[in-house]
Amino acid sequence: MSIAPGLLPEGLRDRLPPQAEAASRLMHRVIVAIGRHGYARVMPPLAEFEESLVGRLKSSRAQDLFRMVDPVSQRMLALRPDMTAQIGRIAATRMGHASRPLRLAYGGTVIKLRATQLRPERELMQAGAELVGSHSVAAVIEILRVALDALKAAGVQDISFDLTLPDLVDTLATGAMPIDPAWIGDVRSLLDAKDAGGLAAVGADAYLPLLSAAGPIDGALRKLRALDRTQALDSRLAGIEQIAAAIGDDVALTLDPTERHGFEYQSWIGFSLFGGGLAGEIGRGGSYTILHPDGREEPAVGVSLYIDPLVDIGLGIEPARRIFLPLGHDQAAAAKLRAEGWTTVAALSDHDQPNDCTHRLEGSMPVELS
Repeated sequence: MSIAPGLLPEGLRDRLPPQAEAASRLMHRVIVAIGRHGYARVMPPLAEFEESLVGRLKSSRAQDLFRMVDPVSQRMLALRPDMTAQIGRIAATRMGHASRPLRLAYGGTVIKLRATQLRPERELMQAGAELVGSHSVAAVIEILRVALDALKAAGVQDISFDLTLPDLVDTLATGAMPIDPAWIGDVRSLLDAKDAGGLAAVGADAYLPLLSAAGPIDGALRKLRALDRTQALDSRLAGIEQIAAAIGDDVALTLDPTERHGFEYQSWIGFSLFGGGLAGEIGRGGSYTILHPDGREEPAVGVSLYIDPLVDIGLGIEPARRIFLPLGHDQAAAAKLRAEGWTTVAALSDHDQPNDCTHRLEGSMPVELS
């Protein structure tokens, strides 16, 4: 069966004018805003050896990657589903000698093997920042401020951050709320699914109050402190309080201590970013560790921002000043207009019309079209 003309694989799409220009403009604004904080841009390749990507993405499996055989090396390649692991590879190898903390920025396309209901696209534009060498509270605050500035530069309003504690169960299970190690994975999954009945069924009733300890940051922290009778979470909660004090006036902050889906490779903190008028998260990040070739683990914290949802609601689209240049127009005048930011559209024949133009060049002056 032949493929219909113009048909693309499921989850892939063309960006047409003016959205294509908007996507490029937003990516530029986000990368520039990140760079203002001292983050130097790197550009990893679209594909890498499969084992490299799987080895550095703890939550990924080979079957979750878009794979192919490299005709040169005859080894399996994979298209990147996320750029964080690539930044980790660069930091641990090519820039392993660089002083820490190492601040790196990136922007490019990622390919997902499967789409989700909230995000049906498999090809996505991703930008972000990674701070390598520390995952301290100060480092997390810096990354969140970087993300906030980048989203503001893109025009996002009513920004909110939802914080989570990915290692919450592991911490409590070995102290304040002991459970059989064999059940830790199940308890994590049940909390993530907000399954109170399932928790009771596996004898993890002590974890039930955690389900209600979610919401606006102040109330959530009070509930968690009341549950943390042995102070097992004291350092983490103190860190969350410092984060709230540092950025709480600039964004709406919430805390969902049991959220784990998508944060499997994060360590003590994770966060999702949201914006007004946007469905679903527009960014995600947290603390994690980078594995070096010698087996050493290095702390890091970072954030990834998604450009496509911003384009889809019309951000980045600007009115263009397009001027039609008739045959025999003044070349010097046209060049001057381009230098001033105009878009010029030159006639190729007497039959050409000023379609989609806002002005026409008459002599050396632009004249607005009615």
